[in-house]
Amino acid sequence: MGEITYKHINAEEFAKIDQSTVTVVDLREPDEVLVSSFENAINIPFSGGFDKLDTIPKDKPVVVICRVGDWSEEVAEILSDRGYDVLNLDGGYKAYLEYRKGKKENNDHTGKNESLPYIDAKGLKCPGPIVKVADYLRDRPIGETIRVEATEDAFVSDIKVWCDRTGNRLDEISVKDGIIKAQITRAEKKEASPGKEQNDKTFVVFSGDLDKTIAAFIIANGAAAMGRKVTMFFTFWGLNILRKPQKVNVAKTFIEKMFGMMMPRGTTKLGLSRMNMGGAGARMIRGIMKQKGISSLEELIESAKSHGVRIVACQMSMDIMGIHQEELIDGVELGGVATFIGSGEESDMSLFI
Repeated sequence: MGEITYKHINAEEFAKIDQSTVTVVDLREPDEVLVSSFENAINIPFSGGFDKLDTIPKDKPVVVICRVGDWSEEVAEILSDRGYDVLNLDGGYKAYLEYRKGKKENNDHTGKNESLPYIDAKGLKCPGPIVKVADYLRDRPIGETIRVEATEDAFVSDIKVWCDRTGNRLDEISVKDGIIKAQITRAEKKEASPGKEQNDKTFVVFSGDLDKTIAAFIIANGAAAMGRKVTMFFTFWGLNILRKPQKVNVAKTFIEKMFGMMMPRGTTKLGLSRMNMGGAGARMIRGIMKQKGISSLEELIESAKSHGVRIVACQMSMDIMGIHQEELIDGVELGGVATFIGSGEESDMSLFI
């Protein structure tokens, strides 16, 4: 080995680097990177040897990172001998994580992030919060960070999906006292990986009819059994499918109470789209399904949940129809239009039922 010429960089200095100006080489194992990765980093696990080091481009300075900074020193020395402009992150990912944690705690106490541009989306209903964020960031420069506050529960899911599909970075998100706080950094959208299969399935369950609901869950279970990622988005009358069968005591307006009285509460109260005959048709269908050994709707729903089918309730429709989250069965998440669109873009089949 020749003279060590690589440079050292601490976690704070690394955090301030424009990562588009450097090549980050992460020496941690793939399972570690999967949990916590650096954007656009090259993963060359230290345990795999040094054969791939020569594939690292030399057009930019190289920042070498490992778990605690020991392995990266060895690799930084090797790369320096091979003519690379190298920086070693002292303390590795552990030091960087501790720095980020300390910075967040400091911001929480001092309000330092109050200086970031602020989007007030409190009180807005879907798709209002997402539209407001998108309108602001559309013409902003790459790297600009904003903070957003919203009060609609569906925003938690929507903003994650929106950032993922648009390429923007969700730095952090938290919920406290009914206020959702998010910090988002404007970033360029990554190109989709060539040849990536998009075989997810997305259903919009609009109808609250028993027969249509049974069909929807039969298809969903079949797709899940084939290893497909399935999202079922329940809106308007379809929300009644997700209501608990028992009455839940929640504060409601007069109109919300009227809606609740007129709508079926849960799967056992659903009627058929044809030949319902005051509920006799629904009972007949259930009886025939039992005789034929066909799973009941309730069993189909439990099977779907146990096989990872994502069940999403449209919060905007819930607000209109006076349905509260406490009234929904377990395993349901709240979402809005961005959640549905994000799922649909990764699907090769979308059904409106």
